[in-house]
Amino acid sequence: MMAAGTAGNRGKKVLLLEKNNILGKKLNITGGGRCNITNAEYNIREFIKHYGKAEHFLYSAFSQFGVEETFNFFESKGLPLVVQARKRAFPHTEKSIDVCNVMKKYIKDVNVSVKTGVNVNKISIKDNKILGIISGSDIYTADSYILATGGMSHPETGSTGDGFKWLEAIGHSVKQSSPTIVPIATKENWSKVLSGVSLSFMKITFFIDNKKSFSKKGKILFTHFGLSGPLILNSSSTISDLLQSGGRVTATIDAFPDTEINLLEERIIKFFDKNKNKKLKNVLPLISPEGISPGIELLLSDIEIDTKVHSITKDQRKKIVNLLKALPLTVDHLMGYDRAVVADGGVNLEEIDTKTMRSRIFDNLYITGDLLNINRPSGGYSLQLCWTTGYIAGINV
Repeated sequence: MMAAGTAGNRGKKVLLLEKNNILGKKLNITGGGRCNITNAEYNIREFIKHYGKAEHFLYSAFSQFGVEETFNFFESKGLPLVVQARKRAFPHTEKSIDVCNVMKKYIKDVNVSVKTGVNVNKISIKDNKILGIISGSDIYTADSYILATGGMSHPETGSTGDGFKWLEAIGHSVKQSSPTIVPIATKENWSKVLSGVSLSFMKITFFIDNKKSFSKKGKILFTHFGLSGPLILNSSSTISDLLQSGGRVTATIDAFPDTEINLLEERIIKFFDKNKNKKLKNVLPLISPEGISPGIELLLSDIEIDTKVHSITKDQRKKIVNLLKALPLTVDHLMGYDRAVVADGGVNLEEIDTKTMRSRIFDNLYITGDLLNINRPSGGYSLQLCWTTGYIAGINV
């Protein structure tokens, strides 16, 4: 929609072919339905560092249309943005549908024609030109073509990797896709009973065959299958590498990362002294982060939960302290495309003029967004890539 609207705004005659029966199906579910439009980092060089190896390809594009231009675009269309934790920017209404409606109105106002329910089968080429787009018995022809089909995350919205197949078929180099920003499945039941509980500013440490690999601090969300939340999502690519090594991947969660274990024990001793006659099950919620005591109870299966605090032994108390500093988990696998925020893979950037988003192989083809092989974290970077590359294609086509 950004590409089509930008081209239409220049007076170009534009036809937008949509696989679904409505526009913006994937946009409507982004950010849990709140739509994390961008990340409010206005320094271009700092912003593009989040795209890893693609960084040096993107400066020109983001200089033309970056975070500031995105804020101006939506606010000029009557949708002000608000900045929340970690510089994440949302529409002030916190509703994805409002972002989608802005885009729909944008393309309507500049006379973009839309045809829904069009399943494209392949791209017709001759020499270094695109001749047409084939859908069943229909052939759509134009002077220029923009591909903006998205990648493979959330296939239920129609993102099933079609664009990758077409591009590979006509000779572009396409890196195979895999889920990158994705939750993890764990084996232990204690974490699954906490489904829906989130912990802010926890520390998680991952191990491969009991050897420490890496640690991160941030927000963790417990789910019925394992772990999610920003900290987990942005670690999933590294976790994938660990899993692919073939070793056993485990993790520990430190529920009190800013408190040394001896100080935590002192604090718990004092609390136990003041609550000697209370049952352990009534005290656990008071000495652990809110909401996680049911999980800790499962991990303390060898301690009678109705035991009075004054009867808890020194070894049992130490076990409780050690658990709070290292809640144990075993990583089973990464979840699939259906739960992935972002999937990686896409066209080799060496084959794209990223100043214009034009293919270096086909003179009249432009490629945008998730079709490009660009890794990025969660937090607004994926949608900003869409706004930027869509605009650049639309202004140059």
